[in-house]
Amino acid sequence: MEGELRYERFEGSNGGSPAVETRGLEKAFGSLRILQGVDLQIPDGARATIMGPSGTGKSVLIKHIVGLLQADDGDVLVHGRALGKMSRKEILALRREVGIMFQDGALFSSMNVFDNVAFPLRQHTTLKDNEVREIVEEQLEGVGLLDAAGRYPPQLSGGMKKRAGLARSMVLNPNVILCDEPDSGLDPVRTSLLGDLLIDRHEAIGGTMIVITHNIALARLFSQYVAVLWRGKVVASGPAEEMWNSDDPFVRQFLEGFPYGPLGMDA
Repeated sequence: MEGELRYERFEGSNGGSPAVETRGLEKAFGSLRILQGVDLQIPDGARATIMGPSGTGKSVLIKHIVGLLQADDGDVLVHGRALGKMSRKEILALRREVGIMFQDGALFSSMNVFDNVAFPLRQHTTLKDNEVREIVEEQLEGVGLLDAAGRYPPQLSGGMKKRAGLARSMVLNPNVILCDEPDSGLDPVRTSLLGDLLIDRHEAIGGTMIVITHNIALARLFSQYVAVLWRGKVVASGPAEEMWNSDDPFVRQFLEGFPYGPLGMDA
């Protein structure tokens, strides 16, 4: 049901080391400062949501977590390993442990759904064809696309592309999955269905799943942990139940959608 709150406990809730951590992360493009000292800890095993207004640096943050961007200052740690101390080869190896679901699925138009999902396995493993097929079919069945394995991206709806992208992000069995605005372009019903799917896949594969969104309904359905980003910094973070009941003026305004408060049209 859309908006249903789910607060199951998660691994890492008792003081374990974070799955993803940023320390004083800063990034600017020219004179425009996007990240202005982001301090964030995502508990291991959690379904976490990073929220904030459009243009506040959420997607830039994701690119730092996977090593696509290099910080001007500060660092990113994935399971305690600092990306700033890694070689290029080590960062590329780390990406096998971090799956990414892009906004539009980012599927290869010249490949059918099966080959799109199989691509990471063929690039990063030496598995035999029958082993690849078994893994891919399992992932496609998990997102309800096994019957669409032979279709090409132009033959898919927007929601199907996102599900194919989710399957591909999970095919290497990563311990961290990043979903960059997975609800973009979806109507409320399909957003709710996607939220249920993300929960189901997280329960099936385990690990840590991080969703970047400003969709309050999806966050309420999905989240066990919430961080709110504004003006390049984390203004508040914590277990979802605490965040929905926060007294912080900005957090309350943003999570409730109030028109009056610190966040205005020009903020």
